Amino acid sequence: MAQPVEISFTSMESADLAAHGGRIAILVPPTGRLPAGLPRILRTALIRAIQSETWKEVKPGGSLEIAFPAGIQADAIQLVALPWRTDALTARKAGAAIGAKLGKKDALVVASNHPQGAEIALGLALRAYDFDAYKTKKSSTEGSEGTDVDSEPADDSVAKGKRGRVAFLHADPETIARKATEGAALAEGVHFTRDLVSEPANVLTTSDFADRLLAMGELGLDVEVLDEPELESLGMRALLGVGQGSESPSKVVVMRWNGGGDEAPLALVGKGVVFDTGGISIKPAAGMEEMTMDMGGAGVVAGVMRTLALRRAKANVVGLVGLVENMPDGKAQRPGDIVKSMKGDTIEVINTDAEGRLVLADVLWYAQERFKPKAMVNLATLTGAVIVALGHENAGVFSNNDGFADQLLGAAKAEGEGAWRLPLSPAYDELMNSRLADMKNSGGRAAGSITAAQFLQRFVKKDVPWIHLDIAGVALPPAATAMAPKGASGWGVATLNRLVRDRFEAKA
Repeated sequence: MAQPVEISFTSMESADLAAHGGRIAILVPPTGRLPAGLPRILRTALIRAIQSETWKEVKPGGSLEIAFPAGIQADAIQLVALPWRTDALTARKAGAAIGAKLGKKDALVVASNHPQGAEIALGLALRAYDFDAYKTKKSSTEGSEGTDVDSEPADDSVAKGKRGRVAFLHADPETIARKATEGAALAEGVHFTRDLVSEPANVLTTSDFADRLLAMGELGLDVEVLDEPELESLGMRALLGVGQGSESPSKVVVMRWNGGGDEAPLALVGKGVVFDTGGISIKPAAGMEEMTMDMGGAGVVAGVMRTLALRRAKANVVGLVGLVENMPDGKAQRPGDIVKSMKGDTIEVINTDAEGRLVLADVLWYAQERFKPKAMVNLATLTGAVIVALGHENAGVFSNNDGFADQLLGAAKAEGEGAWRLPLSPAYDELMNSRLADMKNSGGRAAGSITAAQFLQRFVKKDVPWIHLDIAGVALPPAATAMAPKGASGWGVATLNRLVRDRFEAKA
């Protein structure tokens, strides 16, 4: 996987700024105070920059860059505006401004005694990400240089290969390093999710996906794979129907983290359609290549489980992912077919491109029957309708429990991940009624994301607090975000990790 950039924490006195040959980022408070030890000619130039009209336009967390500064060996100085008293998200934004500019050379971050050093480091690690496993030629740029106001996320690219290391200079490096440990676990979980979402479907088959999750047993997770014969015996015919036209076998992977004693677990359920052609109800050719991301819900569940294991969370969490491929074939599921779910309900397949809800229906029911969870969250790149409603700024949130929904929304807000609650009601549920079966898998175009959620709710027991997250708009946004370059965002790993920490983790 793409490992987060290597960050070491060291004392302010340990680095020779004048002799450093890579990049230097300096946190600048509103007072404009600069660190000691800068050559006079450079200090004069930086003071001039800080007093300029250009610097006045830089918002907290933004930056201004000076290329090839006089008096030192560095290729560039990046001045990062950040008040000493600031919130965690602004501190992460400042770190992301640094991470967006990193190239292959080592970098220094002069943080003085900033109290949000750990959050700055997390933002840096999240933004300094590249998925370049299949690039065989070097990129034309290695970080961005020049003098500019970087108040918006930079969409940079670097030469193939590992980024340079980062030395984080701080007055209390040991304390900041301890605080940064959980952030490092989160960054690795986010990167793991981004890698999975970015992989092409000829590599990330259902079997390869399952193998990557099995490998997380080395972290202390209990991982098991249910193959097609076992899924058949369990009655998961809704899930199996989606994958019956593919050469890749359908699977369900169960990951358990048992850090909370005898408590009932939180269940996380992810849709893992490794490629979605739409099946017999085939999608238009334009844009179909992005359907490699239709396993995004499963990718987030995997990233959260990795984070929880790495930080040794004091909670019981079970992650379940349904892995299938939706292909057109002589054996593929047809519109008009009727399948029986594990719950026992029958489903008329109106549209084979409404396949994710069929996968989730069986896995949701299995999670409840086997693990008796205290609460349940499912994630899926489920509907294009949620993009029409919310664009790429917010995931759609649906829930049967107001208190649980508020906790999730609070976690998302604290992590800077957009989420917006949408309604559920019996009137929408009636749109899923079928003439021939207990229900149909599509209620048509109107309120498409809501009717999909209503379908899923039929497979949630009434006493189980449940949230459905439709992440179709946020899993692979069309442009860079504050914390991610263009491509897979890893949306949801941070939110669910915080939800576990704040709501489900045993307190000392």
